[in-house]
Amino acid sequence: MSQTRGRYDFCIGLVLAMSSSIFIGGSFILKKKGLLRLARKGSMRAGQGGHAYLKEWLWWAGLLSMGAGEVANFAAYAFAPATLVTPLGALSVLVSAILSSFFLNEKLNLHGKIGCLLSILGSTVMVIHAPQEEEVETLDEMSHKLGDPGFVVFATLVVIVSLILICVVGPRHGQTNILVYITICSVIGALSVSCVKGLGIAIKELFAGKPVLKHPLSWILLLSLTVCVSTQINYLNRALDIFNTSIVTPIYYVIFTTSVLTCSAILFKEWQHMAADDIIGTFSGFLTIIVGIFLLHAFKDVNFTLANLPVSLRKDDRAANGTLLSTYDSFNDDEESSACLGEMQSTESFSARRNGSLSAF
Repeated sequence: MSQTRGRYDFCIGLVLAMSSSIFIGGSFILKKKGLLRLARKGSMRAGQGGHAYLKEWLWWAGLLSMGAGEVANFAAYAFAPATLVTPLGALSVLVSAILSSFFLNEKLNLHGKIGCLLSILGSTVMVIHAPQEEEVETLDEMSHKLGDPGFVVFATLVVIVSLILICVVGPRHGQTNILVYITICSVIGALSVSCVKGLGIAIKELFAGKPVLKHPLSWILLLSLTVCVSTQINYLNRALDIFNTSIVTPIYYVIFTTSVLTCSAILFKEWQHMAADDIIGTFSGFLTIIVGIFLLHAFKDVNFTLANLPVSLRKDDRAANGTLLSTYDSFNDDEESSACLGEMQSTESFSARRNGSLSAF
């Protein structure tokens, strides 16, 4: 009976996690559309500390979509372990990338499509080899785990790093470095997931008729979750307003997933009873996701599609066969190279600000 119940919970958690990714992926597009409309109106942008987006209905639609996704995600954590739910967030990368190409005119080249595919494959491998967390069924057990010295040290470091990024690094480099605001959202997200897991246990106990509302941990978790989510929304809006959506989403996924998996491993001691093949599979899946994210980011400005592939192959074949280019072909190649070089130089400063500087962080 318990095994059947476990499979039922697994299926519910899986469906909820997938639904959450769809809603959250769509919310990025709606929010970005709202922020772009405000920019055209000349309002103070969110990246500069403005809050005019609160009057934009598209932004609110995106917020509601994200809210629906977070509710589904909340419920998924109540039914399934964090190491199953969190990797499925890669689906939001795929949804966001596809919708961005249709509604935001943010072109997704062949490298980006391969990157999205690799992210999905890596997430699948991680789900298959995901470690099983220790069973936590009551708030008293959750309270005991939250008081573990390892988790206390981890949570303290997260708070200190977040405050340094918010108060010191953010005002100086937040406008030019894409990692600043995304890191704030991601590391705080690890704590929010722990709060969600605890509140999910509290809701289950509440339906079972236990006096959950009298337990102080329930209110501590609720207050902590409110603070964490508010901070995440604020700095995620800033990142979306300044940088390209197709870049913000995958980088946010990688750092957020790393933070959550680390937090979950420390809190629930998931890795102590894993087999060697599961450990290798988990790391392999995550590295596959990172490769996919790299393809999305590193080659985002390369205009290369499947339509260009036959042309490239023909050029390679001519070079391999020793065929000399005609004077006309050489002239066209030189002309195209000069035009591309001029275009790259004219847009260099804009791209540096738009896409952020990874090496500066």
